[in-house]
Amino acid sequence: MKKKIGIQMMCVVTLAILSTVILVMFAFYELFKKQVLEDLSINAHLLQAENALTVESLQRYSSNYDDLRITLIGPEGNVIYDSLVSCEEMDNHGDRPEFTEAVQNGEASIIRESDTIQKSSFYYAVCLENGNVLRLSREADSVVSVLLSVTPIILGIVVCLWILCAFLSRFLTDSLMKPIEQMANQLDHLDNVESYDELVPFIQLIKKQHEDIMKSVTMRQDFTANVSHELKTPLTAISGYSELIENGMAMEADVQRFAGEIHHSANRLLTLINDTIRLSELDSADKTDLMEEINLYAVAETCVNMLKISAENHQVSLSISGKPVLVMADKQMMEELVYNLCDNAIRYNNPGGYVAVTVGEINGEKYLKVRDTGIGIAKEHQERIFERFYRVDKSRSKSTGGTGLGLAIVKHIVAKCNARVDLNSEPGKGTEITVFFNEPRG
Repeated sequence: MKKKIGIQMMCVVTLAILSTVILVMFAFYELFKKQVLEDLSINAHLLQAENALTVESLQRYSSNYDDLRITLIGPEGNVIYDSLVSCEEMDNHGDRPEFTEAVQNGEASIIRESDTIQKSSFYYAVCLENGNVLRLSREADSVVSVLLSVTPIILGIVVCLWILCAFLSRFLTDSLMKPIEQMANQLDHLDNVESYDELVPFIQLIKKQHEDIMKSVTMRQDFTANVSHELKTPLTAISGYSELIENGMAMEADVQRFAGEIHHSANRLLTLINDTIRLSELDSADKTDLMEEINLYAVAETCVNMLKISAENHQVSLSISGKPVLVMADKQMMEELVYNLCDNAIRYNNPGGYVAVTVGEINGEKYLKVRDTGIGIAKEHQERIFERFYRVDKSRSKSTGGTGLGLAIVKHIVAKCNARVDLNSEPGKGTEITVFFNEPRG
């Protein structure tokens, strides 16, 4: 990147130097033309001021100037006198632009370029009182000739400036890139990086992104470790019981019990794998969720009916109340949301307890509430229960077959649906989780 910036800066510098030199040359040449024409005008008016302008007086005057050509032209265009060429050798000048313009306007100034000899001829003509036209001229190098003559000097100046700018470009590039290089080498200590004001927002953004990445890496590492640990437990049980049966070490009365334990561990393993896959799907940004207007009460009622048997097995009563409300969400996500909240409330309940599901609207917000009379959650655990594999009572969770991923899935679904979740809980009295939804979009 430094090389690319340096090359671009040198290209800009080179273009700027050449453009400046050429523009200055043309500017000075314009001043030079103006000065030459003014000198010719002054000389012409000095001669015009003489009372008797004769060939002799013109000869005397021209002898003082080596580069000044004086021509006296008659009213018909015939050459009366020329300081450089014999009059007999000269053509009629009646068609010369400086002559015709001087006759019409009293004076004229003309510049004629010669491509063959790379010269410019400057003419100034003034019409005298007797009808004659006095013309003064001078030759000078053309702008191309001048530019070519000073080309070696220009190139020398350009090379010197280019070398100077190369050093300056290197210095500026290094100073520009220094904070960025420090950031690349000190991502864990961005507060110690010295930078200019314009780079501060960029450093803050990089710092935030780096912290997010490190946090994500830590979460993934923890998740991987937790998954490995959670998978190991049921697999160990399955392997152990099946090995006893295979080697004939299990009594006939124990085979059925061992088969039940294998079946229980396999179901727990399958549930864990399904929840893990679902979390990965929710984490993925590639999948497009099918958002539609759904009846939240109907979805909740279906889930409650489906969990009735599970609730009876845990000696927990399960009910639903409220009214139909419409929310904009993915139907599958809503089914998972209700299922995980209710399943969690059933598993962590007490025998003879109940789970009440309520769907309604309050203060313009649609909500789903799941309230139970279970074990409750202490204050120090409430901020972490939506983390993956976090359990308040680990022994209780394993005995009920929980994976520790249900509320993590709920958290992801809530974020996907642009909703929010409130938690109220007290140990020994139960838990109430409420999910609030935005108005459906038309």
